[in-house]
Amino acid sequence: MSDVSTPVRVSSTRLKVRCFIDFWNFQLTLNEKATANFRVNWETLPNVLVRAAANKLRVDDYSHEGTIVFTSYNAKTQEGKKHHRWATNWLDRQAGIQVKCFERRPKKHPQCPVCHKAVVQCPYPDCGADMAGTTEKGVDTAIVTDMIRLAWEGAYDVAVLATADADLVPAVEFLDLKGLRVIQAGFPPHGSHLSRACWATIDVFALRDQFERA
Repeated sequence: MSDVSTPVRVSSTRLKVRCFIDFWNFQLTLNEKATANFRVNWETLPNVLVRAAANKLRVDDYSHEGTIVFTSYNAKTQEGKKHHRWATNWLDRQAGIQVKCFERRPKKHPQCPVCHKAVVQCPYPDCGADMAGTTEKGVDTAIVTDMIRLAWEGAYDVAVLATADADLVPAVEFLDLKGLRVIQAGFPPHGSHLSRACWATIDVFALRDQFERA
């Protein structure tokens, strides 16, 4: 009887590589290190990441099995609506790329630490903005679910995980126990907790010239 705790593996000499990209974590960290509006060439980026992963593994026979981009948007703002249209109408149609887009949800208003009443608006007279903001819901869960599901289906041998989010460490450690290598596409020293859990790390910042859009 087979061990049901072990993912189904497909025998193949060619190394199958899949990319999992946390859009906002990746883009905002890149903006912080490079420029405030770094323009990513999304048609090129997956191939750059897969090639870098193959170099880390020192293999020549590999294939890009697909890239999933996980993102979120604020449906109440024009910028959020624009991002949703771009992600679903353009990015999702690029060869080898699948997009999973989640609507951001409002946060609860912060509370005063003394009276515990909700602080609805910014107290500064020249601002007055709503203090609730929004929070990203579902992205981390979706990344973990897809990484484990596709591993179970034998859809990849190596995962390239483009994020610095430490919340994904348990999933990476689980996949490592099952014999699957996860390579972080990160920005050292950002995301050191995740990089330590991964099999290796790609310094994406050092490769930025290969996927910057003119």
